[in-house]
Amino acid sequence: MSFDRVDSVSIMRRLLVVAACCIAGALYLARASSAEEVPPRESLVSMPMLIDGWKGTRDPDFTPEVLKVLGVDDYTVRTYSRGATLPVGLYVGYHSSQRQGDTIHSPLNCLPGSGWQPMSVGRAQVLVRDAAGSERPIEVNRVLIAKGLDRNLVFYWYQSHRRVVASEYWGKVYTVLDSIRYHRTDAALIRLVVPIPEANMEGLADTTGREFMQALFPLLGRYLPT
Repeated sequence: MSFDRVDSVSIMRRLLVVAACCIAGALYLARASSAEEVPPRESLVSMPMLIDGWKGTRDPDFTPEVLKVLGVDDYTVRTYSRGATLPVGLYVGYHSSQRQGDTIHSPLNCLPGSGWQPMSVGRAQVLVRDAAGSERPIEVNRVLIAKGLDRNLVFYWYQSHRRVVASEYWGKVYTVLDSIRYHRTDAALIRLVVPIPEANMEGLADTTGREFMQALFPLLGRYLPT
């Protein structure tokens, strides 16, 4: 076989590989740009006002300006209380898609803008049950924040497809992987805020937040599709 013939075959093979890559890329982009395949779910508005003895009240809706920044497709913001214990502020923000720049904002990025400063940032392990009654530990963010003399304890995490993630970094990684594997980028941010009326009550705020989290968690699967 002549060198010209070898070169021709080599060039043809390269062209076929390039063409195959272009076709595969075009097919992937077409799939990625189409509507995402998100299973049906219940609206967060229908979340019960009574959760295992915790009685909820609806907080004021966000302004259009705040909603534009958050980019959420569904949300609820409430305050729950049980007897004489400390109240718990609940926010759940659901994003049906994160492809067009409407990504979930970390509370740590938003707090300084509202005057709150993180005093300590860490993680907490909490034992929860799912809707089927199966028990498992989850890891969430635990942040002590302050504004003047006021103190709050904040718990938050990201949730999608039965997965609970504390890390913002891993949340982004899973978004990309879910986009490729499942053609979905939907996810939610769940945030609990417990006030600390006095300096020696951080332990009570911590216990209160954990107990409400354990009561809330089994219900979330109805509003965050798996």
